[in-house]
Order: sequence, then structure tokens, then C-alpha cells
Amino acid sequence: MTDFDATKAGRTFWLTGLPCSGKTTTAIAFADALAERGAAVEILDGDELRRRIGGGLGFSQEDRMENVRRAVYLSGLLNKHGVTTIVSLISPYAEMRNYARSELSRFVEVYIECPLEECERRDVKGMYALARQGKITSFTGVSDVYEAPVSPELTLRTDQDSVHENVAKLLEFFDQDPFTAHIHTESILSLPK
Repeated sequence: MTDFDATKAGRTFWLTGLPCSGKTTTAIAFADALAERGAAVEILDGDELRRRIGGGLGFSQEDRMENVRRAVYLSGLLNKHGVTTIVSLISPYAEMRNYARSELSRFVEVYIECPLEECERRDVKGMYALARQGKITSFTGVSDVYEAPVSPELTLRTDQDSVHENVAKLLEFFDQDPFTAHIHTESILSLPK
């Protein structure tokens, strides 16, 4: 077992928002930008987590909380080894995000804000329509609530700004952070001359 070095620990960027708000698209673009800089980065996507390690979980508040607990656990392990994680998870309830914040010492809440109408317009799978017909129950934004963050570290508007513009804001935040700025500096110093 290795000793924990706080100066080299990764951060968790927790992207929360309505279904189809642009969380995954933003997460992938942000991860690509960090990887280009030489940062160790991993995406923990809500849909993938459910498929890979969330078998048997439904969409009740308790099951959603269990999915969050698993994401927090994985993120913490990765952070401990210097990996910055980008968690793309609806996490509709404030208590879920508060739990993540309490467990992850280098936690950044990023609200992916997008009007419900635009999320529905983007929905290529037709989930919103099915939820409105009552064929999907406990669907966030339709038959279940989404508690928008009150004071996230960063709010990104995916209906007004491009992915490129939002990634630039994330990178600016990343660079200003005292716990992760060293990764960018080290990658510049280690470039071949």
C-alpha cells in the first residue's frame, strides 16, 4: 500500500444536471483536453456505472444514492493515486451531491445548466416522451424532481455556450486550483526540448 500524498491527489469534477443537458459531452471534451496536457484523467459516467457495476439498481431515491456512493468510492480511489475524475451523473438530489462533497476532499461541483425544453429537444432516445406517457417512472425532470445546485463551484450553460467555450471555463478553473495546477506545470517541464 502506498502512502497518500495530498499534493499529488487528483480532483473530482462532479457534473450534475438534467438528462440530456450535456454532461457526458462536456465530460468527454474536458477529459480529452486534460489528457492532451498529460494529466491522468478518468470519466465515471452514470450510464456506464449502472451498466458495469450497478446491476440491480433501479431509479428509486435509495438506488440512486447507492449509485452515487459507488461513484464516490471509485472516484476517491482514483483521486488517491493522482487521477482526476470527471463524474457525469444526474445526481438529482442535493443530499447526494452533499454526500459526495463530504467524502471527496478535492470536490468541484459543476452544474450543467440547460432548460428542460432544450433537454427534451436533444433527447434522441425518446426517454422524455416515454416519461411523459407514464412508461418510465421516476424520470428526473418529469416525474421526479431535480434539485439544482445552490452554490456550485462552476455553472456551465450548454444551451448558450459551445462545448469548446465550456471546456475553456473548466480548464481555467483547473489551472487556478492549487491542488491540480502542479499537473499542468509538471507536464510543461517534462516536455522534450
